[in-house]
Amino acid sequence: MELAVKRIYEPPAPDDGQRVLVDRIWPRGVRKEDAALTLWLKDIAPSNALRKRFGHEPARWAEFQRRYRDELDLNGEAVAELRALLREGKVTLLYGAHDEAHNNAVALASYLRGSISHAGGTAPPSGLPAISPTRVKIGSFAESALLWRLAKAEVTSNLPT
Repeated sequence: MELAVKRIYEPPAPDDGQRVLVDRIWPRGVRKEDAALTLWLKDIAPSNALRKRFGHEPARWAEFQRRYRDELDLNGEAVAELRALLREGKVTLLYGAHDEAHNNAVALASYLRGSISHAGGTAPPSGLPAISPTRVKIGSFAESALLWRLAKAEVTSNLPT
């Protein structure tokens, strides 16, 4: 899997492969024709609530990554679309944030590489049976169980040791 991360304000390069904007909001000052996008995948961006809570504060980076990972685990369709592009060749994830180390594209790349994902059959921290997030219907019992498990894991991980 060949994956790169780049600010959308940098000029397109021939070795970018497929260029995918992963921000929910279009970046200021960038014309769509100049972006040379393959795809604008808004649905894979963090929720507005999470984006606002993070506020690009490096002190909140670990919490942001964890919460974004949880959102991605429930967003199987958008993740599958991006993984399909990766099977075709190199993908460059584009973002508009100023901070090159602490942004959703960096967290997403880490998720796709598997370094922060707990999806795919590994047992959740609560010890309950795994539910595949890619097969969960919105509003279903399985979704409710997954959300409950994620909330329980968050509470458990925040307890003092």
